[in-house]
Amino acid sequence: MIRLTIPGEPVAKGRPRVLKTGTTYTPKKTKNYETLVKEIYVLQHNEPPMEGELFLELKAYFSIPKSAPKKKQAAMIREEIRPTKKPDIDNLVKTVTDALNTLAYRDDSQIVEARVGKYYSEQPRVEIIIQSIEKGEAI
Repeated sequence: MIRLTIPGEPVAKGRPRVLKTGTTYTPKKTKNYETLVKEIYVLQHNEPPMEGELFLELKAYFSIPKSAPKKKQAAMIREEIRPTKKPDIDNLVKTVTDALNTLAYRDDSQIVEARVGKYYSEQPRVEIIIQSIEKGEAI
């Protein structure tokens, strides 16, 4: 099992940009975040990539808006109010799974099941759990 916590505001996968010359590139914010995920993984884990079918749990914790009234902020901390604005949840997953390709697992196609959520917190971060699924077992 792999557990990771990526500190800071979660970053969604940005769309590739195309220059006038036809060259495509990944936005800098996405690239920087993917590099951060890789660095944290390498510092905390020193095992070969996982094999077989995998389960991913990802919890993205966003900063509580300063403009929100105190009552609303308290409800956000209690998870009674959750983020419904951008970024999209699938793009949050894409950033992390692409960053961990070939490090935590051979390919992100090995992830066959996932549980993903967006929350508010006073400490923005992304928490990741990746674990093997035994044959015939659902998580």
